[in-house]
Amino acid sequence: MESLRQKKGFICDMDGVIYHGNKLLPGVKEFVNWLNENDKRFLFLTNGSGKSPKELRIKMQRLGLDIDEKHFYTSALATASFLSKQTPGCSAYVIGEPGLLNAIYDKGIAFNDIDPDYVVVGETFTYNHSHITKAMRLVMNGARLIATNPDLTYPEEDGIAPACKALVAPIEITTGKQAYYIGKPNSLMMRTAVRILETRASETAMIGDRMDTDIIAGIESGLDPILVLSGVSTLQTVSEFPYRPRLILNGVGDIVD
Repeated sequence: MESLRQKKGFICDMDGVIYHGNKLLPGVKEFVNWLNENDKRFLFLTNGSGKSPKELRIKMQRLGLDIDEKHFYTSALATASFLSKQTPGCSAYVIGEPGLLNAIYDKGIAFNDIDPDYVVVGETFTYNHSHITKAMRLVMNGARLIATNPDLTYPEEDGIAPACKALVAPIEITTGKQAYYIGKPNSLMMRTAVRILETRASETAMIGDRMDTDIIAGIESGLDPILVLSGVSTLQTVSEFPYRPRLILNGVGDIVD
């Protein structure tokens, strides 16, 4: 634990680590105060693509924490950056919430539901048969399939809900095409996070609640992998994976204690 407290940088997942839906988790306020008081560099790195950094800041303010936009980085931003570098001036058919759409537009990527270069899928609350059919046909006609993250589920106040991979699955199955997933554990996301913090990997901890994204991302990126049991993974599910976190905590508040 003392080794963790000495890290210069902290990369933290949000859902299941900082909050469940609109409920702040125990110990989070104390943890954020500790980060600030000890001049730690920190970044909230979320696979969620629905909200922009500004919207995430507003949400955190509602939950009682005032955190600058610079401390947030999302899979939507990573996806838009990837597309703009891969195919400058490209177009995309996008299924997702405003955070993803705005990130796409900000990179100069045009919305196109006729002959796009890409079909991009993120979390959305309005997913329907029409979206699946449109995306399926565009992919079959040559559009490349991109997903903002590989999360199958995410935690809400009332339990577990389907996430991005669950929405992409019907398109993959009907087309026979595998999506390219941008978010954690993709190293694109992790390298960007370390660059933003301006720390070395050995000086940085990755704190998350999922073995299949957060912990493996930390391990493969050379970060200190720390699992919290406040979200998806449990002590029982840890044993199902061939790799291990370095520490298992009840929540981020344990770091302050």
